Amino acid sequence: MAYQWKFNARPYSDQEAAQLLASVIDAETADWHYNKHHKGYVDAMNKIEGELETADRSAANGNYSQIGELKRRFTWNHAGAALHDIYWDVMGGDGDPEKGPEILQAINENFGSFDAWKADFKASCVAAKLSGWGVLTYDSLVSGRLINLEVDEHHYGAMWGGIPLIPCDVFEHAYYHKDGWARAAYVDNFIANLHWGRINDRYKKHVRS
Repeated sequence: MAYQWKFNARPYSDQEAAQLLASVIDAETADWHYNKHHKGYVDAMNKIEGELETADRSAANGNYSQIGELKRRFTWNHAGAALHDIYWDVMGGDGDPEKGPEILQAINENFGSFDAWKADFKASCVAAKLSGWGVLTYDSLVSGRLINLEVDEHHYGAMWGGIPLIPCDVFEHAYYHKDGWARAAYVDNFIANLHWGRINDRYKKHVRS
């Protein structure tokens, strides 16, 4: 039987999202970005899982094959679903990093100060292509550092062994409805809305367990 991926709940209801995220995205975006766009990645993964059951692996080649396209689209949709899970989880707070003492200490140690991290994180978000992400990531395989990555689409620029801690969606659909072309303003609002308690819990679970 094909594996079934789950569409994970946010840490707040759809009704609460309209209020908690209002400074970052408008109520309509809070709804359709999650219930249509994010869910679409999960639905696509489940469709691909089913088609992989019967795909002809003997026909694989480097030009075009069903198996190649299914594998390619699987990782794209998986990355989209995973990053969105964390994106919703880190939002909905008051932006006070003191409420995440362990992750704040790590940020200060890795970037010199919280303000230095924020400037680098914002630059990473703004530097991404018109579809991409800025992601605070823990490099678990090599350096053991916190690194801000600029990721185009969902995966170009991602890091093997990187654990995403704070992903900021900068695809145009994430902010154009409210802020238009003003991506930098959206990123500022995103940072000011972060829930550092949940970010701290994620850091302790995946980095300092």
